[in-house]
Amino acid sequence: MSHPKTEIRSYIPVNTPLFRGNEKKYLNECIDMGWISSEGAFVKKFEEAFSQYSNRKYGIAVANGSAALDIAVKAAGIGQGDEVIMPTFTIISPAFSVMRVGATPVYIDSEEDTWNMYAEDIERKITEKTKAIIVVHIYGLPANMERVMEIARKHELIVIEDAAEMHGQTCNGQRCGSFGDISTFSFYANKVITTGEGGMVVCNDEKIAEKCRQYRNLSFVPDKRRFIHYETGWNYRMTNMQAAVGLAQLEQITDFIEKKRAIGAFYRRELAFLTDHGFQLPLKSTDYAENIYWVFGLIAPDEAEKERVIRYLEDHAIGTRPFFWCMHEQPLYADSLVASQHFPVAEKMARRGFYIPSGLGIKEEEMQIVVSAFRQLYG
Repeated sequence: MSHPKTEIRSYIPVNTPLFRGNEKKYLNECIDMGWISSEGAFVKKFEEAFSQYSNRKYGIAVANGSAALDIAVKAAGIGQGDEVIMPTFTIISPAFSVMRVGATPVYIDSEEDTWNMYAEDIERKITEKTKAIIVVHIYGLPANMERVMEIARKHELIVIEDAAEMHGQTCNGQRCGSFGDISTFSFYANKVITTGEGGMVVCNDEKIAEKCRQYRNLSFVPDKRRFIHYETGWNYRMTNMQAAVGLAQLEQITDFIEKKRAIGAFYRRELAFLTDHGFQLPLKSTDYAENIYWVFGLIAPDEAEKERVIRYLEDHAIGTRPFFWCMHEQPLYADSLVASQHFPVAEKMARRGFYIPSGLGIKEEEMQIVVSAFRQLYG
């Protein structure tokens, strides 16, 4: 007895990068010239172009976004005994960077609608030990930088802006990555523009910029004898080949942002029915920003439903990714007072949140498949 053939189609990952500009051309130039390490000309070109795009004076290209945070925290003078206020709902990189210099992360909850750090909670956490605020923009909408900067100025605090997910986004018309003392970016494969791995520190202070350049390069000191070191540093350099790809990607960023917003608008329209089933969709805009939809996230009505949806999508060859897990609930804090803290909004997001395929390389028919799967699941 014969059986009907089951249709087999390709898996739809949560992210597919898009390379349709000068990426190959610039890479071939690196290879033809033999400049493939951090000494090549594309590194400086990318630094200058990206810092200018970010409305900053200086750009320091590094190996990845976490490296950018390590360098920014050290260059800001944060150290042993200092406290740094930051969101509990974030990737762990900023917390690690704070811990590595002997400082203490102090966590705050998230906003229900934007999913960003709750700015009004910052002042309540300020003590005599507070040295800085690290802002981490989340998933597509920026944090309320006007309020954060107001608090920082009032209490004379350093502001480090982690804009890893905000390439091209603005807050009150000002480019994300241009706020505060230092800002950092990631160019990981799932970011709006990518170099595979890679990151950038941007700032307006020449002395801070020079410190960042030294820290990324094993703390070699210009105009000093080579292999003599006065401070600790890292080998966090970006290669010329990465920078070549980054420059080509940056040339396309306006189109990339337009496509990201089109993907977000499509999903918001076609998945609006999910709100009838208790789901929360990303906010379209606030009074200070329009969503850039770095990823298209969903918050399920409960954990069980989230797991049911993820399994269903996986069975239909559709990738998903869970939201970040809260910092205060990380196992590394299991035996400390941090583990006893409670941040209800962030905890709900971490437990119920996930995102669906929305990379720049996604095709319209793939988005239709994702939507069809949800419609089938919910009848």
